[in-house]
Amino acid sequence: MKFLKKLRKNEDGATAIEYGLIAALVAVGLITALGTLQGGLSGIFTNVGTKLNTEATKAA
Repeated sequence: MKFLKKLRKNEDGATAIEYGLIAALVAVGLITALGTLQGGLSGIFTNVGTKLNTEATKAA
């Protein structure tokens, strides 16, 4: 009987699960945000690369 009372009061497992759920939620948010930004960032780096190549060609 003492074991059951002690088990009911023990919240360590519940806390670990809550932290795990929070970490999973943050990961999903990051993946979503990075997926949304991917196209814009790709365009920016393409433009920068093109401009660098153009200036390098002019300098040579």
